[in-house]
Amino acid sequence: MNYLFSIVLIVLLLGIAGLYLYTLFIAKRVELGMPPEGSFITVMGNRIHYIEQGSGPDSILLIHGLSGVAQNFGYGVISELAKTHRVIAIDRPGSGYSIRPARSSASLAVQADVVAGVIDALHLGKPLLVGHSLGGAVSLATALRHPDKVSGLALVAPLTHMPSKVSAAFAAFSIRQPWLRALVGWTLAVPLSIRKREQVMDIVFGPEAVPADFPIRGGGLLGLRPSHFIAASSDMNALESVMPLMQMRYDDLHLPIGVLYGRHDRILDPQEQGQALADRLSIVELELIDGGHMLPITQPDTTIDFIRRQLQRQQAA
Repeated sequence: MNYLFSIVLIVLLLGIAGLYLYTLFIAKRVELGMPPEGSFITVMGNRIHYIEQGSGPDSILLIHGLSGVAQNFGYGVISELAKTHRVIAIDRPGSGYSIRPARSSASLAVQADVVAGVIDALHLGKPLLVGHSLGGAVSLATALRHPDKVSGLALVAPLTHMPSKVSAAFAAFSIRQPWLRALVGWTLAVPLSIRKREQVMDIVFGPEAVPADFPIRGGGLLGLRPSHFIAASSDMNALESVMPLMQMRYDDLHLPIGVLYGRHDRILDPQEQGQALADRLSIVELELIDGGHMLPITQPDTTIDFIRRQLQRQQAA
């Protein structure tokens, strides 16, 4: 019996070691093939990677969503806006090439403070915050905690309220225990992501198609690293500690807010998220269009036009 147990244990350990080495191999290949495109600053102990283009007195700060990266805005959103404004796209703490310190909180409050620190460190003045998905929640939290640092919000498919259910695409991120999150991140997460890529991408992008160049141009391959999985899981599990409290304070917002949502979004419910915020605040202008969740990638021109309209509202306010 002890002999059989020893055999099973050895096989289990060899399996874990094999998955770890495979994950490490994939992560290193991704990083060699896709090195950082931007620069780095340190804010509150977080090493933040950011991409900067353009110049001018007015600035725009782009904040990506859950499991996303700054390159999600690389389908023309950054380059077109940079023709008239100074544009910064950041990797949120732990995402992309940004590093979150060990044991640092992933709460929206802390992420908002980091965004405020980026604004100060890069001398952005009072930028327009453009937040996609979870980046929308971070943008709202920043406006609530640091109203003197934000001139307006342009939210694309934003998370504004605790969702009634978690999308199947993000079910793997629901691990609550940090040790288990790290174990899964370094063993099962990457091979399962590769195996289930088409199913997950169909939910994330659908009903629109996934661009063939998304793995490189959109930064999709950067998600095939254990640090990315661990950060996304931490972000999702940290929502419940701050999001309900944040929702109670929405009446404190007094700045122009625009919301753009795809009617067929398969990640977040446009009614539960976009319409709910518009019903709550008269300062919110909601625009519904045909499309899914990844509008900065699938409909960059529409996203750019939406952001420009919010810039005009900001200037008129």
